[in-house]
Amino acid sequence: MSNITTTFPNNPQDHTVVILGATPKIERYANMAQRELMTRGYQVIPVHPKIQEIEGLKVTNRLCDIDKTIHTLTLYVGAARSELLIEDILKLQPLRVIFNPGSESSILESHLQQQNIETIQGCTLVMLRTMQF
Repeated sequence: MSNITTTFPNNPQDHTVVILGATPKIERYANMAQRELMTRGYQVIPVHPKIQEIEGLKVTNRLCDIDKTIHTLTLYVGAARSELLIEDILKLQPLRVIFNPGSESSILESHLQQQNIETIQGCTLVMLRTMQF
């Protein structure tokens, strides 16, 4: 975890979360996280290059197509994919990025920290269920 402390809105409806690596496969953690976030009232933007809809939400195919203020970017893609998107992630300017297990990238994390973007190596599902999100 980084030592940057970010203040987030108390109301989940004011907290937009981007899921990079979103999937319609219900057995995958990205899908479980999306459903949990939606159930708790967060504004969710799933991102996948080829899918049109997941869990009733329109999918954004590219990070660069997002024009909202993003509080959290949660990663469900490996370093090989996320490192190709460093420029788009930095342009998105999320307040924090969660590196879920298997998505760790020291290169991306370094770029984010240079921009004062909080980085967390953790699990979105665990964070939600233990009130640490």
